[in-house]
Amino acid sequence: MTGKRYRLGVDVGGTHTDLVLLDVASGDLMVEKVSSTPKNPALGVLNGVARFVARGVGPGEIEFFAHGTTITTNALLEMRGPSVGLFVTKGFRAIQEIQQQARDGNLFDYFYAKPTPIAPQSLTREIPERSDYTGKALLPLDRDAVRRAARELRDAGVQSIAVCYLFSFMNPEHEEETRRIIHEEAPGIGVSISSEVLPRLREWPRMSTTLLNAYLEPVLVRYIDHLNPGRDEAGVVTQQRFLMQSNGGVMPFVTAINGGKTVHTLFSGPAAGAQASAYLSESDAERGLVTLDMGGTSADIAFIEGGMPLEITEGVIARRQIDVPALDMTTISAGGGSLAAVDGAGFLTVGPQSAGADPGPACYGRGGTQPAVTDADLVCGYLNPDYFLGGLQKLDVEASRAAIRTRVADPLNMSVLEAAAGIRRIVDMRMADEVLVFAAKRGVDLSAFTLLPFGGAGAVHAAAVAEELNMRRILVPARPGAFSALGLLCTDVVHDYIRSELLPLAAITADHAEAIFEQLEGKAREELAAEGMNGKDAKFLRELDMRYTGQGYELRTPIDGLYETRLTTRSLEAARDRFDERHAQIHGHAAKERAVEVVSYRLRVRVAVPKYIQREEAAPANPRPASGALKGARQIYFDGRTAREASVYERDGLDVGVSIQGPAVVEQFDATTVIPPGWTARVDKHRNLVLEKEA
Repeated sequence: MTGKRYRLGVDVGGTHTDLVLLDVASGDLMVEKVSSTPKNPALGVLNGVARFVARGVGPGEIEFFAHGTTITTNALLEMRGPSVGLFVTKGFRAIQEIQQQARDGNLFDYFYAKPTPIAPQSLTREIPERSDYTGKALLPLDRDAVRRAARELRDAGVQSIAVCYLFSFMNPEHEEETRRIIHEEAPGIGVSISSEVLPRLREWPRMSTTLLNAYLEPVLVRYIDHLNPGRDEAGVVTQQRFLMQSNGGVMPFVTAINGGKTVHTLFSGPAAGAQASAYLSESDAERGLVTLDMGGTSADIAFIEGGMPLEITEGVIARRQIDVPALDMTTISAGGGSLAAVDGAGFLTVGPQSAGADPGPACYGRGGTQPAVTDADLVCGYLNPDYFLGGLQKLDVEASRAAIRTRVADPLNMSVLEAAAGIRRIVDMRMADEVLVFAAKRGVDLSAFTLLPFGGAGAVHAAAVAEELNMRRILVPARPGAFSALGLLCTDVVHDYIRSELLPLAAITADHAEAIFEQLEGKAREELAAEGMNGKDAKFLRELDMRYTGQGYELRTPIDGLYETRLTTRSLEAARDRFDERHAQIHGHAAKERAVEVVSYRLRVRVAVPKYIQREEAAPANPRPASGALKGARQIYFDGRTAREASVYERDGLDVGVSIQGPAVVEQFDATTVIPPGWTARVDKHRNLVLEKEA
């Protein structure tokens, strides 16, 4: 019988699919990077697995498969989801149209329009039923109305239905009965009920999140239905199959497509990189990190403070409200595939359109004629046309020059080099500006922070972005191009639960609060058992969403350390004190004389799984000089006008403790690191490349 010895992390991006294979026995890592396959992303994953098999890895030896993907994110951004219907309490069909009073974008935009409803009015059905704010049924569910509505939407071609009744988070019986009837009348149609997706108060966020789950669940199910058989056929038959969540943890595949959990995968791809940053860069994470994940289509930015990524529970993606726990990140269309063009006013623009994986930038030679950021990097000398992906893919410099000349340089009456430098300058400024805005919103002082770039293009642009931000330290991980995939081997199984019940804190007894948390913990243990996990291995973290009376927002307040086995009266009093402290820390003041309300009870369940352990290497007694890894030199245009000769090094040939002076370029299979003049780089004990700006 074949022994189990490997753990596999896979990150599917817009241009490339990255795979990292960990040999549990030796701690060694193997990395593969293949082109993504947008029409069927599962094929790219299987192509990468086949690469490992060709290198001698037995597919039956893979014991753990963790997957991060942008499949649901891209489906939402491009509105490629299925037809969705909506069931609402009679009299409240306009909630999706009204949404809330807040308006995104420019307040003075006379042509403002809300996003197209996921479930149009023609596919919305009002169902007679009603519960009050305590969960008491005031009007019974009209089952005949549910049956008629289910048949109508089935005949209309709906593939998924969202059910969102008033106060169902207090009493889910009507929603659960509705789901049962829909399955009877329209088998095969997916059903998302708000009491499972987001059992908390506030009608529009709850409805929006449930609609998103209904819209994306068929997309994810279809993708997994393509991936699972292909992986089984390839011999990767492990039952430990996990998907990355927005909160930085993983969940089993079966959980992702059951019980309203699909919406938790919307930030699956970028979350893995942020998680890896916190886990693998402990000392820098304590001081503060800005992560810059620049791939082929976009750049994702996150902050790590106190060793932990910042987290949110309410967010917006593609102008859609989504209220589930997620790492606090921002994404902009600034990747290697972002296309450059001259707009109607004669200005150079970069993005948001992307060349993607097919056809890709002009230099890929797959028919692309528009210049992308990668083309500009190549023309300026940052990239080696003969060593892209370790030489597996050749880049066509002349195709890049021709595309930039035709689409940018000639229309702007400038040289090809100046145009290429301009493309780089714009994308670097956009990323720096986004970091500055993000830092200002979060109250982060960047002066002491370290920039951690990864993704295929992150280390190429990191120094230029750091210069704009006046940051003097950059940490490039050992495998930057596959860093997000590695992050999938650095996290635990994590589930989040919530239940709303609005009451004054003074009116809540310790026994009442304990009973609610015990209900959540009971549900968590049931789900863990269904997933084949031992609830005894789980750690439970309790939190209360609290606010001062009269406020329209609340704060998550952890209550760990305030009790031993059960909550007590003293525990709740201490929770009030902790809330006051958090309010003062975040908002600059605390109203200790005001009464406090508890809005929701939160529970986070974490089950540890074996992780990648980063090895430390001492500097050799007689380290090889950097010249031992020298591959040659090439001309780089840092300003688009003057060429500078930069030394080129092979990263795997650099010993721990070795330093390099810029200008220089460090090449490796999955990424390129650019060290400008005035910067030095050294290899630390974890084989990170630490860049520091000279005083």
